[in-house]
Amino acid sequence: MLILEKLKDYGADVEKGLSRCANNVALYLRLVKICVNEVTSCALGETLKEGDLDRAFEIAHKLKGGASNLALDPISVPICELTDLLRNKTSGDYDKLYAEIYKQAKFLSDLIQDAEAKEKTA
Repeated sequence: MLILEKLKDYGADVEKGLSRCANNVALYLRLVKICVNEVTSCALGETLKEGDLDRAFEIAHKLKGGASNLALDPISVPICELTDLLRNKTSGDYDKLYAEIYKQAKFLSDLIQDAEAKEKTA
């Protein structure tokens, strides 16, 4: 399946993610899409700009769980780093980490849309 191959090329540990979804490909892909949509549409960036670090932690922690469980490593790695900084109220470049998280999620969203379009025409 083209989408799974694209996810592997992207850096996702597809086998691990699938195993957490009882090897149900349709479920895994549905959850990946939901996760990516949550990352790109959540209020994390705005919350960080407002300086509400407690709320930002709550949002980042939720996103971390989804991305980590689905083994979307290019997204989960910076989310984990951001979550840890926020949990400990450690100063850091929150905006840079958020920008990387958003960039990775947007890239993955575009990748999925492209792969789905190619599968429909095949």
